[in-house]
Amino acid sequence: MTFAALGLSTVGQRAAAARGYVLPTPVQVAAIPAVLCGQDVWACAQTGSGKTAAFALPLVERCVAADPEAALKVLVLVPTRELAAQIGAACVAYAQFAPRRMKIFTAFGGVSINPQMMALRGGADILVATPGRLLDLVEHHAVQLGRVSTLVLDEADRLFDLGFADELARILALLPPQRQNLLFSATFPAEVHALANALLHDPVRVDVPASAATAPRIEQRAILVDKPRRTQLLRQLITTHAWPRVLVFAGTRYTTDHVAEKLRRLGLTAAALHGELSQAARTQSLADFKAQRLRVLLATDLAARGIDIVQLPAVVNFDLPRATDDYLHRIGRTGRAGEAGMAVSFITAESAAHFALIEKRHSLALSREIVAGFEPQEAAVAPLVSDGTGGIKGRRKSRKDKLREASAHGEPAAAPPVAGFQWPRGPRKS
Repeated sequence: MTFAALGLSTVGQRAAAARGYVLPTPVQVAAIPAVLCGQDVWACAQTGSGKTAAFALPLVERCVAADPEAALKVLVLVPTRELAAQIGAACVAYAQFAPRRMKIFTAFGGVSINPQMMALRGGADILVATPGRLLDLVEHHAVQLGRVSTLVLDEADRLFDLGFADELARILALLPPQRQNLLFSATFPAEVHALANALLHDPVRVDVPASAATAPRIEQRAILVDKPRRTQLLRQLITTHAWPRVLVFAGTRYTTDHVAEKLRRLGLTAAALHGELSQAARTQSLADFKAQRLRVLLATDLAARGIDIVQLPAVVNFDLPRATDDYLHRIGRTGRAGEAGMAVSFITAESAAHFALIEKRHSLALSREIVAGFEPQEAAVAPLVSDGTGGIKGRRKSRKDKLREASAHGEPAAAPPVAGFQWPRGPRKS
């Protein structure tokens, strides 16, 4: 199967060739013809499978064929600023051979809104945005959503999360009822299926499970270690494996800053990436890491979604992700584009039970390793109770746990974005 056989014109074919794509991936084979025909698509495919090109290549062609005077044709919503910048750049690359100069713009928070308002005068062919900043632009009358022909939710399961629920509902209310809807993600937990079904109309379902032929070549390891000794173990692994770069996921912003500082004292170039940093600092940290000016990037799950880092040899879960599905998103940052990668998870006495849940959810059975000199001394704690959706419960229930529990008992905790329904309010995201 070739890109031409999928229905892409020379515009898309040349763009694919310029990016080094030889043959379309399975998700592209299934999605591109449907997107070109204007059908709704619900696509679930593993990280690194080419999902961005699966919707962006055909949408560029549809924009070329559409009325150039339309205010806004395609709206792409994403959960993070970093992913917005990445997808915006990809769309620009895919449009480089279009017969006319296309207007593709990226909007996110953390930077001044005024230049974005000026740039959006006259509309855009494709707008890639985070929900919070998009609503800011709407409130400033800088963008009109009433004529959007296609809505894309990338990392859709994250956008259906309660933290984005209020903003997503407000955006949906501003869009025309007749439009194309495209949902793309590596995971779609059961609890968001009703939301997705309510948004889509007779969608083409694309489900590309990992197989021996398509699965990323990621070696997964689980290492037992006492919690206070994780930083020293991390340094030893970096040195032993001679990783030129490693992406390390931590559970809190404080941990990313704290561990990055400790690694710098140990002689490693390291920086943090989290939501409390200014946008300039976030952009700089990620750019330095991609350019190999940093050896270690300590990140929250801000970097787990869709961020493409070429030839990243290793990912380390310094802390385990709270949601089991986030494990796949994290380790998917390595082993991309046919490269081999390694994903290491630190297992402490208190996180052992939760890692067992992660293994069960993803049909894994990893042997527990012990690194010489780091033999654990802490006793295992009593297993935490699962909430049945991949989260874990301590003594005090979180807001999400309470909402899930209410939903399980038939109470109105979360519902599809249908007319007249107010989604539960969540914290503003940008």
